[in-house]
Amino acid sequence: MTSLADDPGQEQWLDEEAGRIVRPYVMTRGRTKPSRGKFDLITLVMTTGTATPGEPGLDPEHITIVTLCEPRPLSVAEIAAHLDLPAGTVRVLLGDLVDRRLVAIQEPHRGSDVLSLDTYKAVLNGLRAL
Repeated sequence: MTSLADDPGQEQWLDEEAGRIVRPYVMTRGRTKPSRGKFDLITLVMTTGTATPGEPGLDPEHITIVTLCEPRPLSVAEIAAHLDLPAGTVRVLLGDLVDRRLVAIQEPHRGSDVLSLDTYKAVLNGLRAL
């Protein structure tokens, strides 16, 4: 490992195998809630536009989400698993993409059995299996 300072007691931020450590709140610029939408774990996300790498305000994670959802819609839980990021971080990134009209979302219907406790348990068990 390489230290940011010459002092051996300093916290180490670089690892030759893993690379630089980036905390999720850095990706969201400190935001903890999306600008719009609730984004349940089973909310479906579909690509509706083209994200250009290097576009101001779009990070690599934004581009990856747009690319992942291009061939077929994915749930928030699936996106979080593909990116290996917390669902809360993915929700904030999705809010950015909805604002730019690069993705559309289909939230579960309220009042249906889609939001039953059994469904949430099934999603949680699926995430644990990853």
